[in-house]
Amino acid sequence: MKGKQPWIIGGLAIALAVAAFFVWRHLSPRESTDDAQVSGHVSPVAARINGTITTVAVDDNQPVKAGDVLVEIDPHDYQLALARAEADLAAAEAAASAARTTVPVTSATTTSQLDVARTGTTNAEAALHAAEHEVDASGAKLAVAKAKLTEATALATKASQDLERLRPLVAKDEVSKQQYDAAVSADQSAKATVESAQAGIGEAQANLDVSEAKRVQAAGMVNDAKSQAMAASIAPEQVAMTEAKAKAADAQVLQARATVDVAKLNLDRTTVRAPTAGIVSRKSVEVGQIVQAGQPLMALTALASVWITANFKETQLDDMRVGQRADVSVDAYGRHYTGHVDSIAAATGATFSLLPPDNASGNFVKVVQRVPVKIVIDDSQNVAAVLRPGMSVNATVYLK
Repeated sequence: MKGKQPWIIGGLAIALAVAAFFVWRHLSPRESTDDAQVSGHVSPVAARINGTITTVAVDDNQPVKAGDVLVEIDPHDYQLALARAEADLAAAEAAASAARTTVPVTSATTTSQLDVARTGTTNAEAALHAAEHEVDASGAKLAVAKAKLTEATALATKASQDLERLRPLVAKDEVSKQQYDAAVSADQSAKATVESAQAGIGEAQANLDVSEAKRVQAAGMVNDAKSQAMAASIAPEQVAMTEAKAKAADAQVLQARATVDVAKLNLDRTTVRAPTAGIVSRKSVEVGQIVQAGQPLMALTALASVWITANFKETQLDDMRVGQRADVSVDAYGRHYTGHVDSIAAATGATFSLLPPDNASGNFVKVVQRVPVKIVIDDSQNVAAVLRPGMSVNATVYLK
């Protein structure tokens, strides 16, 4: 009997310790609620393009991994759109290449035209000045020729008059034959001088007419050269216009490239993949169905990360703090899970309801409000295998 006493005493001590723990746990400050349920992430899956469903690769309640194929939409229309967009891109790139090639050609051509026009203007103005000087010289020569004609005419008139006076005298032998012959020679010489002066006037007038024609021609050349220079002076604007066309062509290339990217994106969207791992739920799509962009197809419920949403009365939150230990009892299994308070909602559940109560109506009845509290289950308890969003639970938070 004495040998068994230590074992008996030890067993009683352990039993007392366990009993004390449960008594302390039962009597420790806590708050409980049965208005609690399991919550989780439910990701909606929707079509992002219009089309006809050709393949549905999953069934209801089937687990899938992120990236798995869920649904396939007929891709033919989008393949044709991509081919058309790629052809438009090739055409835009060719047009842009041609436009860029035109820029240096236009720049060189207009610069050359401007230089030629400036040189032509200078040469034409020089020719005009020379023609004007030649006109002035020809005019001066004509004036000299006219003066000589006047002088020769005067001398011829005098010689003729002298000859007429000597003719009756020579018949009467009042003057010598030699003197008369000298007068005849003087008269003939004077007439020859007049004829020579008249010829000089004709030559001078002809030279003046030629010089005037040259001046008119040179003036026309100056006007033409100035017109060409004025036309060539817009060369910078022509170059700028060509550069603007090249930039517009480059912009069209960017636009066509964006269209190709959109076509590729739409073609890729013909295959609907799982955005996250989870269980297929609410599948509402069948093969042959025509869907629109944004139309819901199914939902994926992620069981790997679930939590408890416990709606505590506002009177139970006085001593509740983030991090406090919690116990969760699941109605479906009668099993307990340990966790902790992760966060407390910023408002009551009624505040976020579809039709929040309007206490300003006058028909006010004071009702204790409930505030959602998020409780996270501690790791290593295999919650993903059994807990489903929406399950009812009892939640207890230990305040000390």
